[in-house]
Amino acid sequence: MTLDRLSELAAQSDGILYVMAILLLIALTVIIDRFWYLGRTIRRGKHVTSTVSQFGHLDRRTLADLVEKSPRLPHRALLEVPLHHSELKDAHRMSELLEEAILWQVPKLDSRLWLLDTIVTLAPLLGLLGTIAGMVKAFAVLGDAGNAATQITGGVGEALIATACGLLIAIVGLVCFNSLNNWTRLIVHQLETLKVSMVNRLDAPRIAAGEKRAHGPAIHPVANTGT
Repeated sequence: MTLDRLSELAAQSDGILYVMAILLLIALTVIIDRFWYLGRTIRRGKHVTSTVSQFGHLDRRTLADLVEKSPRLPHRALLEVPLHHSELKDAHRMSELLEEAILWQVPKLDSRLWLLDTIVTLAPLLGLLGTIAGMVKAFAVLGDAGNAATQITGGVGEALIATACGLLIAIVGLVCFNSLNNWTRLIVHQLETLKVSMVNRLDAPRIAAGEKRAHGPAIHPVANTGT
């Protein structure tokens, strides 16, 4: 099918095929961008998480080195938390701060995915609208006795191209959307794993727990008041 023929079909659909072409371009842009970013984040995040799990404990020097090696990663925000709160000696409080850091990073992971979700829903509806507009024009020739039946059926077939384009965009978008959502969940799981690994290996919380076990609550002997 030539470009001139596609332009003719787009004109017959009252410009709806042009709108669908723009939606396809937006969807492909989002898909390529998110696959590149999330794929890169998964690979580098897996390396960071596995590196942290290999340490027996984490000190400031180790954390600073990991931060330097993790540019533009959501995992970096978690690694920086103990460096910014080095005086903190409460494991529960440290866990809450790390959880807060994760919550700040999640919106960055699914950024622009709402566009893809909208296109998946909108494309079939626009395709149906274009088909209806084309069929109205095809059946409008019934009032002209000089038009052959093949012209009517041919017009109906051309009108169905809009529906086919809408379904094609929706199918591609849906598969990619579900894949990207799965990758996003995988990164969030990496962040949660990194949080637990850090809390279990940080010096300050471990020392605080050790001090609590060493000192413990004071036990005072009960005075003998017997007569």
